[in-house]
Amino acid sequence: MTAIAPAVGPSASRCGIDTVAIERIERLLATTPRDDLTRIFSARELGDSGDGPGQAASLAARFAAKEACAKLFPRELATGQIVPEDFSVERDGHGAPQVVCSPRAQALLARHRLSGISISLTHDRLSASAVALALPGVTEVSLAGRLIYRFLPIRRKVILENLRRVFGPTAPEAEIVRLAQAHYAHLWRLLLEMIRFRWMSEARKRAMIRVENVEALHREFEKGRGALVLTGHFGNWEVATVAGLRTHGYIHGRIHFLRRPIKPAWLDAWVTRRFRREGFGVIGKRGSLDRIVSLIEAGDIIVFPFDQSAAKPDGIDVEFFGAPAGTFKSLAIIALATGAPVIPGAAWREADGSHVLRFEEPLPSIEHENTNEAIRRNTRAYNAALEELILRHPEQWWWVHRRWKQR
Repeated sequence: MTAIAPAVGPSASRCGIDTVAIERIERLLATTPRDDLTRIFSARELGDSGDGPGQAASLAARFAAKEACAKLFPRELATGQIVPEDFSVERDGHGAPQVVCSPRAQALLARHRLSGISISLTHDRLSASAVALALPGVTEVSLAGRLIYRFLPIRRKVILENLRRVFGPTAPEAEIVRLAQAHYAHLWRLLLEMIRFRWMSEARKRAMIRVENVEALHREFEKGRGALVLTGHFGNWEVATVAGLRTHGYIHGRIHFLRRPIKPAWLDAWVTRRFRREGFGVIGKRGSLDRIVSLIEAGDIIVFPFDQSAAKPDGIDVEFFGAPAGTFKSLAIIALATGAPVIPGAAWREADGSHVLRFEEPLPSIEHENTNEAIRRNTRAYNAALEELILRHPEQWWWVHRRWKQR
């Protein structure tokens, strides 16, 4: 497992500063209903500021901090990818202010390879000010990752090209190389886990997996309708899924994996047998539309790997990490036609070697009078959801795949 750690050297890579007149916040408090204030401040910020004479000054300092944090990312702020409300200020156990980021802001920090944001707040009788410092991070790499990168560089050119496309505008080359080394370390551990998993006891398998927010799937079963799980090649997805979901009895036999055949054929046959033995269905991507629709109508769940390149006519060019990429349109077509919710899901490996399988809340369906435009907009939303999942643990995504093929 790799992690991003604070860099050794300069304590900040960039700085944001902002000042807010306290009178401005006093007018805001006097004219704005509390429910509307929650669009600007979090419930924790409103609670921490109290309701006495110092409330306006406290909120003014927090407002300045939000603006200062947003100024750390001028390009994303100008294009609307981030807003000041994506940042909030809370006190830690020692009373020091700390920045809490929304999922969108967390993904932005990960893309810039930042370990966090440090802030300082102050105010006088008339105004409040804040300084925000972006703290650079360094990906930690194991010895195995460094050795494989140097002496067994399978598809190293592809991995580096993909990493530069995503992180090149925001991270130094040395950090991109470290991410590539960390990815090789992940692939090595992936191979070892696949071999060991077969010989583990049932108790050991259950102990090594933690499933988060499986309620997102359970709610759809209670409604008696099917669902689509949007995922990709994250962490050790197969081990995490098999070991994590087998303990939920109501799911047994009701989840089906949609996937392409694996090469070589013997490996594909081995994986398929293992999944079916554990009570999971396997569906080929070609010619399976009618079966997928029937299963959804019966209330089953289809797991849809969505991070591979798709050529026409199966795919359409949709933005993925800022560049057009051929993306499967079938997920949006099925979701719009059946009304099945699309639930993002991902797996990753923790530092102690355990695995996490997490499901997110369903993505809202985007309607449009033009069917093709509805398909395009929903497909872009699916890619955006994948981006956030990838950036949580970027070294554990499948960078060896040519996701951005020349069209």
